[in-house]
Amino acid sequence: MALNAIGEVDMNSTIATIMRHRSVRHFTEQAIEADKLEQILNCALAASTSSFIQCTSIIRVSKPALRQQLAEYAGGQGYVASAAEFLVFCADFNRHQQIHPEAQLGFTEQTLIGAIDTALMGQNALLAAQSLGLGGVFIGGIRNNPQQVTALLGLPEHVLPLFGICIGYPAREPQSKPHLPLSIVVHQDQYQQLDRSALAEYDQHIREYYAARSSNTKQTSWSEHVKAALSKESRPFMKEYLNGQGFSLK
Repeated sequence: MALNAIGEVDMNSTIATIMRHRSVRHFTEQAIEADKLEQILNCALAASTSSFIQCTSIIRVSKPALRQQLAEYAGGQGYVASAAEFLVFCADFNRHQQIHPEAQLGFTEQTLIGAIDTALMGQNALLAAQSLGLGGVFIGGIRNNPQQVTALLGLPEHVLPLFGICIGYPAREPQSKPHLPLSIVVHQDQYQQLDRSALAEYDQHIREYYAARSSNTKQTSWSEHVKAALSKESRPFMKEYLNGQGFSLK
């Protein structure tokens, strides 16, 4: 990697787009041009897919009443209703069953494949949107009420709504949240134990980040955030829902 005169890594446009990532939750009322939306969707379709199974469907939700209901199901996230576009990304093996009625479905590996392929498509879509001057945010909150989302969107068996993405023109530019450093995330040849000194430094970085924010300031570290998040059961109804939709049965 080449360093420029002020010590920063030179970046091409793709890397620059990735590194500028922000979760945008406030949007203007400007609609997304049809050609830009088509580009975003085509970029989603260009993502890698396991064994060329192509097991993802995208539901573009345009009706205001549906949007409002989804915003409530997602935990009262108003930007689901206000964003120019809201796309629901689903793992989908129903399409394959229509092609091959005797398809062997319900395997846990298929759940993993569906989740991975769908996440890759979602990331492609958001990066494409950001490269076009748009912003967005992933909405995992649709899994708060999966049965209601399934009914609202008319999802048949073997279709699993994994997340939504709000996309639109940003009304404000949020700050970048510092992620874990390479020294903690990247392991050499074998798994290595957590570097506590690196973690302490990152925790302090997060405290300073929250303290410096102009709104929604917090007094917490990343380690404290992890303890709070993982000290309770998350969506305990999910296994039953997955089984009911024909996923992870065996």
